[in-house]
Amino acid sequence: MAVPVKELLIHEQKLWNEGFLYIAGVDEAGRGCLAGPVTAAAVVFTDHDHIPEGLNDSKQLSPERRQELREVLIADSSVCYGVASVGPDEIDRINILKATWKAMHLAVEQVLSKAQYVLVDGNPVPGFSIPAANIIKGDASSASIAAASILAKTTRDALMDELDIKYPGYGFAVHKGYGTKQHLAALKELGVSPVHRKTFGPVTAILHPPEYTQQTFF
Repeated sequence: MAVPVKELLIHEQKLWNEGFLYIAGVDEAGRGCLAGPVTAAAVVFTDHDHIPEGLNDSKQLSPERRQELREVLIADSSVCYGVASVGPDEIDRINILKATWKAMHLAVEQVLSKAQYVLVDGNPVPGFSIPAANIIKGDASSASIAAASILAKTTRDALMDELDIKYPGYGFAVHKGYGTKQHLAALKELGVSPVHRKTFGPVTAILHPPEYTQQTFF
């Protein structure tokens, strides 16, 4: 069931009343996946009277509805947005938390010419150059964050569809890199691809089976 947009503007309205007129909602997609990038988006609604209805946490929307809303958002000249991804190699190098923060910062940098305040979904993210706050489950309670979740999710899904063509057999187009039974079975059968996150447990277990990492004494 769609949430009326006015019910998703409580956080924004409070900040508007404090003088912060341009709020960047920020969210990520793919943090818990075993393969592919982590992707973040930032969205600023510069026209407070022109915010589309139907926004919600992207996970609560069908793929078709997410795509429809994506097209509405990117076609609207009053919507300022940025999207950024950090790939699996860098995720392995700096860890998934820092990679997620980096993607969020890169997305926000693209809207800094408009943004005066950052609202991040989930836990706090340090280091923004403008005031910021976090909202637990913000993608279901803030229109700006919900819009960011839609752009992050649809962008990353499209990237995973491309990786499904490049690395067939893993089912990336279906599970988008999450650790489903299908994905885990494909990992065991096909081995680890170049876009898998090698520091994530199920992938590490394939690369370094316990029988080869434990010393045996006779």
